Amino acid sequence: MNESDISVRIGFVLLPQFAMGAFAAFADLLGLLDAQTDTAGPCAWEVVADTLIPVRSASGIQVVPTDLLGDPLRFDYVVLVGGPLAPAVEAGPVLAAWLRQAAGGGRHLVGLGNAVYLLARTGLLTGHRLCVGGGQYRDFVDRFPAVAPERIVTDRPAVFDRRRITCAGGAAVIDVAARILRRHLPEADIRRALRCLQFDVDGAQGGQIQPPPSGVPADSPPALRRATLVIEQYAGQIPGLDGLADRLGLSLRQLQRLFRQHLGTTPQAYARGVRLRQAAWMLRHTDKAIAAIASDCGFADAAHMGRAFRAGYGMAPGAWRRTHAENTV
Repeated sequence: MNESDISVRIGFVLLPQFAMGAFAAFADLLGLLDAQTDTAGPCAWEVVADTLIPVRSASGIQVVPTDLLGDPLRFDYVVLVGGPLAPAVEAGPVLAAWLRQAAGGGRHLVGLGNAVYLLARTGLLTGHRLCVGGGQYRDFVDRFPAVAPERIVTDRPAVFDRRRITCAGGAAVIDVAARILRRHLPEADIRRALRCLQFDVDGAQGGQIQPPPSGVPADSPPALRRATLVIEQYAGQIPGLDGLADRLGLSLRQLQRLFRQHLGTTPQAYARGVRLRQAAWMLRHTDKAIAAIASDCGFADAAHMGRAFRAGYGMAPGAWRRTHAENTV
């Protein structure tokens, strides 16, 4: 095989407790393309690290890197494979410098799962839109308060923004891999490989939605699932109903009907519940003053939050915080 025959070069960096499914989905597609591609050169890929010590996945399976980090510019894409839980492992100085060199050389950086934390921590997502799993959003913004909320996407499973690609993980990884490879290989080869993997090649590419919040049926209409994810993300600064409806391509009446028919409530009432849940999360997991939490969660002031909290939880926020602390000692 000549170097000139290679269409795309990918370097995988596996983070401790990485999701084996995410890595396998991407690698399986690459392997099938290598086996089936006739009209274009194959894909070259390897697993690299700063040592050749095996990396343990979340499932316990270990993968041995095939090479040391070396020159990052030998790759077109660097794919960081993270796990399903937050936060990701800290980037050591060697890996951080290597990633910055790759970015400086114009290479694409791809973060799967909680690898978005590592990219954010090393400053490589500054000025970019990025994808965060809905269940990790509150933790992410607490760790990275400088990241503007409008740059964080939680209602889609992946974001492509110039030379940064982030994906919440799960089934969306195969779609991300296919979208990347379509830039370099014929569509017919991609479709043939996807069919072998039993992937719906005729499904809407890039139109997937992240899993909905707890309490929202997984089979509810896509517009409703997107609406609840947006409300969860912007709990403290939820856009007006007209703005939310416009974002979803609905009329105000259609939006209200969706909530009433499938959740038995109104968008306003659902948003109030989200604000209360996020206030409770912050009382548990941060030492912020109650007034600051009230402001962050969109309440007029601490008294307003106190009234809502007593109605929802049967006690004042301070008492609830002390009770939780006593139960976790």
